[in-house]
Amino acid sequence: MSNESSDSKIIFVGRKLPMDYVLAIVTAFSESDVKEATVKARGRSITTAVDAVEIARRKFVKEMIVDKVAIGTEEMPPREGESNSRNISTIEITLKRS
Repeated sequence: MSNESSDSKIIFVGRKLPMDYVLAIVTAFSESDVKEATVKARGRSITTAVDAVEIARRKFVKEMIVDKVAIGTEEMPPREGESNSRNISTIEITLKRS
């Protein structure tokens, strides 16, 4: 495991369906030593991340609350054939047990 503490999990959201990430959130909170989880996404995956958090919070882990939401922008290197770098929106949603 990486250098993250045992009481926190990080879930990176990509191109899968929201229910795949709901399962990851529910699994993270099913471990007894986990007190919080952070869901991270960028670009088009932000909507998937928000959907997954809301589904998990409303249907599966009722004692989970959204502790904080951080938004930002990352500068990405230009793609092949492009001359300018591009900005991509990011979101971090921190969840805790109430």
